[in-house]
Amino acid sequence: MNTEEFSKRLVQSGILDTYVAAVFFGTTIFFVINSSFYTPLEMIFSIVFVTILFKGLANIMLSMNISLYSLSNEQDKVAFGESSDKLESLVNDLAIQEAAVQSHKAINNG
Repeated sequence: MNTEEFSKRLVQSGILDTYVAAVFFGTTIFFVINSSFYTPLEMIFSIVFVTILFKGLANIMLSMNISLYSLSNEQDKVAFGESSDKLESLVNDLAIQEAAVQSHKAINNG
């Protein structure tokens, strides 16, 4: 569940789309500058091929980020929350017992 949330946030951030767009425009600029060396057909096929290649690389980076995402921090947070809830419960029980003892002393003395 935590991994799903992480992957959704990563995909929604748009960083991978920005990466692919930067590669596309970089390749396009490269071919525009060097247009005297390449035919239009070579340019179109190269731009499409490079864009597809880097989209695949972006997907590989996404899958590696998801697979290397560590859940140990989330487990530590959950364990810490459970421990703090138990401690709060014990402190509350102690306070109730102390109030009962004080009340019992007040009744006996009064």
